[in-house]
Amino acid sequence: MDSSGAVTMPPTIDAAILCITSAPVSLDHPREPASYFLTGGGLPFSSMTCSEVTVAGIVVPCDAPVFLTIVGLHILIALVCIVTGAVAMLNRKQPGRHPTAGKIYYWSLSLVFVSATTLSVMRWAEDYHLFILGALSFLAATVGREARRRRWRDWVRLHISGMGSSYVLLIVAFYVDNGRNLPIWKDLPPAVYWLLPGAIGGVLIARALLRHPLARRH
Repeated sequence: MDSSGAVTMPPTIDAAILCITSAPVSLDHPREPASYFLTGGGLPFSSMTCSEVTVAGIVVPCDAPVFLTIVGLHILIALVCIVTGAVAMLNRKQPGRHPTAGKIYYWSLSLVFVSATTLSVMRWAEDYHLFILGALSFLAATVGREARRRRWRDWVRLHISGMGSSYVLLIVAFYVDNGRNLPIWKDLPPAVYWLLPGAIGGVLIARALLRHPLARRH
């Protein structure tokens, strides 16, 4: 209170009120805060604002340059995973294309897991499930890869099941994250994004286990 009896605010509060009331507001494109974190210490790296942006018909939840850059890299590497994984599955299980494509798939998947983890941490409340799917996919691929490399007992079954499950989880993550923006899929209930790829993938994995001569032998 000053000498005239009026109540005065401390300078820091005056500055905060001025900052809030003078911030621009867009009714057409409301911007929501997005906190970006470093893994070390779990403290905010920087506090930024972002809004949704549509790219090629896909709604991206944040238009911040850092977020968009990581999303772009994530998509490119994920496409490599999808192509090489399909090549490995469709080629004969012998030296040549199968192990080469499988190796590229595994190391590309490891990069996808890193980028997915980064994006999930940036929007943890909305995308934590994508981190879980990415972790499970990478874990399954690691089990499948190590089973073959180290010739574990029943390694053929473990290899087929692990690598196949990894690929299925990768597809599930794609549809869970993007299904609501895709033709036909957007009209389906969200549970389908989880169940349909898993059901189809499970049938294909079972078929591979039944047809592979070494898997049948054991």
